[in-house]
Formats: sequence, C-alpha cells, structure tokens
Amino acid sequence: MTTTYTARPIPPAALAELRRTDDAGRPCAPFTATGDPVGSPLRCCLRPLEEGERVALVSYAPLRRWAWETGAQPGAYDEQGPVFIHAEAGDCAGPDADPVAYPFDRPGALRTLRRYDERGWIVGGRLLEIPEEPTEGFDRAFAEAFADPAVVLVHVRAVEYGCFHYEVRRPADPR
Repeated sequence: MTTTYTARPIPPAALAELRRTDDAGRPCAPFTATGDPVGSPLRCCLRPLEEGERVALVSYAPLRRWAWETGAQPGAYDEQGPVFIHAEAGDCAGPDADPVAYPFDRPGALRTLRRYDERGWIVGGRLLEIPEEPTEGFDRAFAEAFADPAVVLVHVRAVEYGCFHYEVRRPADPR
C-alpha cells in the first residue's frame, strides 16, 4: 500500500534560510548527533536522525511560512517550535520521491492532526493513535480532515512535545 496524501517536508528555500537564521531570529548552531537526539525526526528529509550526522535544532514557524506563500493571515494561530534539520544542504537527499508509508509512523505513537482553513485559522483537529496499519490510519484521518471543504492544510504533530512533523495540503481537484 502506498500513501494517498503527500507528506511535505520543510521546503528547500525555507531550509536555506533556517540554516542561517531560524524563525526565532537565532543563528543556526550545527552539531554532530550522538546519543540523544539520534532517532528524532529530521523535517528536511522526513526520516529519523542517524548517529554522526551534522544537524541543527532550529525554531520553525510552518504556518507563518505557508501564509507568506498563500497570503493567509493566521494571526494568533501563528506559532513556532523546535525541529531538527540537516545542517548542510549537501547532507540531505530530501524525502523519498515515491513514499510507501507516512513518515514517523510508529504504531502506538500519538499524533495530533491540526486542521487549518484558507485564512490559516485552526478549524479543528484530531488525536490519532497510530494503528498497526499506519498508512491506512493516516489515510482515513486525512480523508476525514479534507471531507470538510474549509480545510486546506493539515499539520501533523507529536503529542508528547507538540513538535511539527510535516504538513499535508488539500489534494488538487482532479476535475
């Protein structure tokens, strides 16, 4: 089974900016991963961080950057939080071109799927305990979200830390 919806990583242009200065205005501080945070999600390539990789923990505002792209005005819904990225563009191959699973889909893990409208305002959400068949579970949750015509964007976040994992946008209308 392959994914029905597209998990979107942090876009390359945003990554280039974050590798200089993050969305909280702090300079990027690369380090070599050992111990903890090995296994943490990399939001540039949507896979777990591996021992010895050069990475950075940066503050990222995904809704703000989407709003810049679309002209939305999220107001108070704008937020930023910590994400791991590869410290250098050359270290990151990006996500798989044809994924067969959603990233960070360990059965039993808890995710929040936060729904946004065209203004960038939260219009609902859902708690998902990732089932034994993760792809089917995510497909159902995204289908439920996009069944509401107001929903244009879904953010997937970890419940434990609230960390942004990736976004899914409303699929294009095939008509």
